[in-house]
Order: sequence, then structure tokens, then C-alpha cells
Amino acid sequence: MTLFPDIPGERLDAYLARAVEDLTRSAAQKLIDEGCVLRNGKKAKKNDKLVIGDEISLTIPEPKSVDIAPTEMALDIVYEDEDLLVINKPKGLVVHPAAGHQDDTLVNGLLFAMGDQLSGINGELRPGIVHRIDKDTSGLLAIAKNDFAHRILASQLKDHTMARTYEAIVCGSFREDSGTVNAPIGRHPTDRKRMCVTERNSKEAVTHWEVVARYRGYTHVRCRLETGRTHQIRVHMAHIGHPILGDTVYGRKKPELGQDSQCLHAGALCFRHPRDARPVMVFAPLPDYFTQVIEKLQRML
Repeated sequence: MTLFPDIPGERLDAYLARAVEDLTRSAAQKLIDEGCVLRNGKKAKKNDKLVIGDEISLTIPEPKSVDIAPTEMALDIVYEDEDLLVINKPKGLVVHPAAGHQDDTLVNGLLFAMGDQLSGINGELRPGIVHRIDKDTSGLLAIAKNDFAHRILASQLKDHTMARTYEAIVCGSFREDSGTVNAPIGRHPTDRKRMCVTERNSKEAVTHWEVVARYRGYTHVRCRLETGRTHQIRVHMAHIGHPILGDTVYGRKKPELGQDSQCLHAGALCFRHPRDARPVMVFAPLPDYFTQVIEKLQRML
């Protein structure tokens, strides 16, 4: 991959994190340290200050093989064909192995159910995984069975033609019936586990929202992602003063209405099938935890 800097004086690691989709600054630094980044044909340093006219060559190595144990679990498959499947993930299930979750993730369950019938583009750590949702977000995920389907679906994510729609209960009331949050998102400057709206080392982030129902002190909103940044809806809703109910990371610090994690559900996924470009529209009904919150809010009216 060849890149040409557009902001003079920017650090190389910061530029790569901004310019390359889904590449964090720490991952960029690791690639630089491993010699995978050349600046004008020579090995680069992460603190190199760029100038207009520099040519940056980036090579992303193949992921290293990681042994993952297949684990039997119930999977709610809402769509499947020879190229892909769509899973309705429950709240509380981690998507792929990470610290503290090595054998109880969606990937473990997919390996048990599908064996080697998954794409390998993301390596053994994330086989078949085209996009992600947070552990405590429920809803739809597209899973690729082969590399061809994975590449096409990933390109739809990149050019924003894969439509992802979420349901959320947020705190507070809206005057408007709909709106758009267009605010760049990057790593929090002091807490690296969190994201925030910032102009520094950030990427474009756009969320469209509309009111579904109004309650006393809370609102049911439907959010459509135009981009797909980490924690995007959670960060954007908090940014405009309406954090998601139960989100103690970006919102109110104490659980409310029995919710100690975000009330957020990926309810609709629409894309063009990678094989013949026909439209595929998949929907997942609101899960029990979400409908129970709505019932509580209706009793408060």
C-alpha cells in the first residue's frame, strides 16, 4: 500500500492511524517497529515528521496463526447461504478472543459449528468476522464463509453501502424528531480503553438518528451508521447529551432501570449479496432485555 501525506509536520504513526481504515495508532507503531513501513524507500521511525511529497509504503503482514478451541454454543442464525451467514448475537457475548475471553466467544462457537467453512482474511483469531459489535451490544453480524465474500462485504463497509441500523434507549428528551451527528472519533487522550470526539488523531464519524418513541426522561431512537468507528453510537449519543441507558462508560455512572450495560441493539443489516449483488435485508426483533425496559418506561408515563 502506497500513501502520500497531506498534512506537513504530522507524525508518521498518527498519519497511518488516520489514513488507514481500522488501524490504531498502537498497531501502526508496531508495524513501523517491525520494519513494515518505508518512508521514501527507507525504514521509517514512528516519530518521523512527514512532509508533503513523502512516499509511504505500508506492508501489512499476514496474521500469525493462533490456536482457538471450537466451543459448542447455541447460535441464532437468521440468514445463511453458501457464501455467508448473519448471526443475531446476544448481549454479553464477546465476538472474538481477547484477554479474559479465550474459549467463550462467538468465534469459538462459529468454529465449532462451521469448522473450516469461514474466510481466513482476518487470520485464525477472527475467522469470518467482517465487522464487530461490542460485547454488551446485541444484534446482527455478517460472517463470511470464504475470502471472496469477505472482500466484497468489507468493501461495502468501507464505501458505506452496507446499511447498519441500531435501536437504542437514550437518556433525556429531544426537541427534534431526527438529526445527524457528524463528529470525528479518536482514542481518548488519557484513557486508551475509551473513544471520544476529538480533532486529534481521529477519523470521520457520522451517525444519523430518529426518534421512535418518547418517554419520561428517556427516548427510544433508531440510529443508522454512515461510518463504523469503535463505540461510535455510544460516543456520539453521549457527545450530544443523550448517553445510552446503562452505558456506565460514556454515560451515567450508576445503573438505571435495571440496566448496567448499554441498551443498544443492531436490529437491521442491509447489503448487496457478494455473489450476484441482489439486496439482502435481515432484521432481528428487539431482545427481551430491551422490551422489558420499554415496558418499564411505558408504566412511567
